Amino acid sequence: MDSHCHRSIARYLLLLLLVSSCMQSTTKLCFCLAGEEISSSVKANSCIDEERQALLVFKQHLVDHYGRLSSWVGHDCCRWEGISCNNSTDHVVKMDLRNPYDYFGDERWINASLRGKINASLLSLKHLNYLDLSLNWFDRSQIPKFFGELKSLQYLNLSSAHFGGEIPSSLGNLSSLDFLDLGWNYGLSSKNLNWLSHLSSLKYINLNGVNLKSTGVSWAYDIIMLPSLLELHLSSCQIESIPLSLQSISFLPLSLQRINLTSLLVLDMSYNGIKSSSFPSWFLNLTNLKTLDLSSNDFSDHFPSEFSNFKYLENLDLSETGLKGQIPEVSGNFCKLKVLSLSWNSFDGGIEEFWRSLSNCPSNTLESLDLSYCNLEGQLPAFLGMFKSLQNLNLGGNNLWGSIPDSIGNLSSLRTLDLIYNNMNGSIPESVGQLHELVSLHLYGNSWEGILTEAHFINLTRLQHFEIGNIDRPTSLIFDMANDWVPPFKLHEIVIRNCGIKPSFWVWFQTQTKLSYVILSGNGISDSIPEEWLLKISPQLILLDLSNNQFCGNFPSHLKFPNLRFIDLSHNKLEGPLPLWCFPNVRSLYLESNFFSGPIHSNIDQIMPYLGELLLDENHLNGTIPPSICNMQKLQILSLRSNQFSGELPHAWTIESYMKFLDVAQNNLSGTIPTSLGGLRSLKILKLNDNNFGGEIPDALQNCSNLRSLDLGDNKLSGNIPVWIRGSNVTKLSMLRLRSNYLSGHISQQLCNLHGLHILDLSNNSLSGTIPMCLDNLTSLVNDDDYGYDYGYDYGYYYGYDYGYDYVISFEGSRKIFEHAKLTLKGEELVYNKTLYLVKSIDLSSNNLHGEIPEEISNLIQLGTLNLSMNQLTGKIPSKVGNLRQLETLDLSHNHLSGQIPQSLSSLTFLAHLDLSYNNLSGRIPSGNQLQTLNISSISMGNQFLCGVPLSTKCPEDGTSTAKDAKDKNEEGNDKLWFYVSVVLGFIIGFWGVCGTLILKTSWRYAYFQFFDDIKDKVALAIALKVARFKRFLS
Repeated sequence: MDSHCHRSIARYLLLLLLVSSCMQSTTKLCFCLAGEEISSSVKANSCIDEERQALLVFKQHLVDHYGRLSSWVGHDCCRWEGISCNNSTDHVVKMDLRNPYDYFGDERWINASLRGKINASLLSLKHLNYLDLSLNWFDRSQIPKFFGELKSLQYLNLSSAHFGGEIPSSLGNLSSLDFLDLGWNYGLSSKNLNWLSHLSSLKYINLNGVNLKSTGVSWAYDIIMLPSLLELHLSSCQIESIPLSLQSISFLPLSLQRINLTSLLVLDMSYNGIKSSSFPSWFLNLTNLKTLDLSSNDFSDHFPSEFSNFKYLENLDLSETGLKGQIPEVSGNFCKLKVLSLSWNSFDGGIEEFWRSLSNCPSNTLESLDLSYCNLEGQLPAFLGMFKSLQNLNLGGNNLWGSIPDSIGNLSSLRTLDLIYNNMNGSIPESVGQLHELVSLHLYGNSWEGILTEAHFINLTRLQHFEIGNIDRPTSLIFDMANDWVPPFKLHEIVIRNCGIKPSFWVWFQTQTKLSYVILSGNGISDSIPEEWLLKISPQLILLDLSNNQFCGNFPSHLKFPNLRFIDLSHNKLEGPLPLWCFPNVRSLYLESNFFSGPIHSNIDQIMPYLGELLLDENHLNGTIPPSICNMQKLQILSLRSNQFSGELPHAWTIESYMKFLDVAQNNLSGTIPTSLGGLRSLKILKLNDNNFGGEIPDALQNCSNLRSLDLGDNKLSGNIPVWIRGSNVTKLSMLRLRSNYLSGHISQQLCNLHGLHILDLSNNSLSGTIPMCLDNLTSLVNDDDYGYDYGYDYGYYYGYDYGYDYVISFEGSRKIFEHAKLTLKGEELVYNKTLYLVKSIDLSSNNLHGEIPEEISNLIQLGTLNLSMNQLTGKIPSKVGNLRQLETLDLSHNHLSGQIPQSLSSLTFLAHLDLSYNNLSGRIPSGNQLQTLNISSISMGNQFLCGVPLSTKCPEDGTSTAKDAKDKNEEGNDKLWFYVSVVLGFIIGFWGVCGTLILKTSWRYAYFQFFDDIKDKVALAIALKVARFKRFLS
């Protein structure tokens, strides 16, 4: 009984213990009594069910390709990715759905971006104080107005999430907010910022990229109402004006008028384009600032000396702000600066005073100095090595000269050294090799000389970016490393242009297997491209430029470069078939001036779907141009000039194409010009010359309204010059070349509507009629301006940036793709490319034109070449032809011109080629210095009635004055003879009259010399007296 009682009591106590335990921990009780099912239901209590349901509804309205919300299952939402709960109340307090990849254009960022709509179910999260949706893609949808009802929010980050529209004023209801980031949503705008006035707790605000243009200056008055503000970011907001003073704001209460933002630590108003004659005075009251960025505005002012009053300023960026005058000296509070950027301003004078003042700072804390593109002159100081805190030094784009001082090796913290585009010369000191922290070394665009050895790189273990050389001229710099040298670094980017490279270069260079940007252009390398090295770098390679060398052999076509965006192998000796399979993602492919042969792949549109620029000119390619090339909608530049292509030009060009530059000149193409070319609405340059195209010029080309250059010369085209070519549709045309075809009809007066035309070549056709009298309407040949001529297209090394890569070489020297044009100037056929924009020419030669040369042609004062030869022109040469003061070539030969050669021709100082032969000209040949240098036969040949010097034929009026001229000439000769005789006789008589008397008369001789002795003594005595008086005066 007792034992039974004891057992009952024990059970009772155990039950009480369990109940007590349940009261303390429901989870433990569930686990003990009910197993897994009860356990799971109790765990659900750690996440408020209403909030869990709200999150699931929110998720349903999002598009999540990357599966970032795949953990949003089950009952415990506090364990879901990006969700945090309060440990005490289990309410959701934090939602962090920021994209883990933070670089636009990166494919991973695109895939990981959340999309879709933001559902109002979030209103159930009444305790949410932290919301981050940054770096996602909400397709320019408006920021939800209901965000203003999330009253507990303290942190809101919607930056770079592709929101658009007007910022909802309801955000002003978030009175607890202390962090607000709406930056870099380029579709966002705000007409006023009144809603900010209610956010009195706000410490951080970022509106970078938000359009505030409509706010006028009111944005400043709204901002100053934030008494707790520590950081203000208003970069790229299109703010055009800024109040110079905030002192008198009548509509504010007195309490707010006293607010002066003195608590502000960071102010960024860069890239707004603000125009002001001076820096606003209220900036100078922000005495607690640590960071001030006003870059890329225009204050057109001298550097304000008051800026030195900022006691705590560490970072100052006034780059590209229109600063002028002397570069500021560093003294006082400026000695505390860590970052100083004054780049892209226009300072006067040298840089020596700046260095000297910087050296006088008691403790130099400067870590980053950017004075690039400031028009500075001078040398780097010998004491440069004393600034040991420097981590980044950028002096590029100035007029610095001299060499790098040896003391640079003492800058032990230096990570970046940028001296590009200066006038520096001399050898590079070996002490550069001691900069063991150096990551980026940019010495490009100078005139270095000497030899670079392994000693220059011995301790550069961190070096990743290196560029040296010159784009436009060879340097005297030679790379000469030992054959067994192993570099201590692994480069990511390298630029070596126009330097001397010894064979040992390739030995060490092939150890660089982390390269993503490679530019080795113009270095005279003669070898095959190392296949093993290419294999090692092929996975990460983005840019490869081996142009202007002597590489030979085949390019290894079995390799694949999945990330390569830009490749330039032009101007080498490479051969074999085109290696198009290697470059599936390339945007720009330059293979011109090699020995590649064979056809273009028929499925090039599938092999290279992203191709934007393709240059294959001057190779040995053949076959037909594949029709699939018309399907390459991203292709903007296509040059197949100077190959052996045959057949017809593809006929399937589409309006969706972005083609701007199409050159298939100098091939064996035939058939008619495709009418589908009219669909290329972006086309600016069309070159079909030197082929066998026949038929008429299609009217469809009038749809190419952006056309600037049209070259259909040297074909078999027939018919009249189309009406549309006369200016109604192609008003931007600046070069029209239709020479050497079978064109007929008249030259229409409407052609004069092409006001920007400066090259007109209709020669060697069957045109008839007269020369239009309105040619002086071609104002580009009358006025000295360029009418926006652009015969070249830039390619730069910026494709990495365009397509989302995190580093782009600082090398800015871009090569242009220039149009080639054959023109007959100065009596010979010449090829122009880079200087084509300078040519101003009219060539109507070898046609059947008749009538007179219009006087109006004398108004084309900028014309450089006029060729009207081989026609049936009559009448006189315009008397005012001398007005063409820029004329270098004038060819009027093989016509029926009559009358005299105008005297005004002698005033043409630039005239280098003149051909007036085979006309009916008569009279005296004009005299003049320039005409005397020209070949007389090109003037007189076929003009039998010309006379005068330098011809032997005298003019009729010369005969009557011959005898008189001879008499005058004889008299002039006699006068000169008697003059010389009298001079000689006078000298003889005078000399012997004096000297002979002294020789014969002794007393006179004695008196003569005694006289000179007396004079000498008197002069000596006078000088001695003067000296004695002067000495007494001094004493």
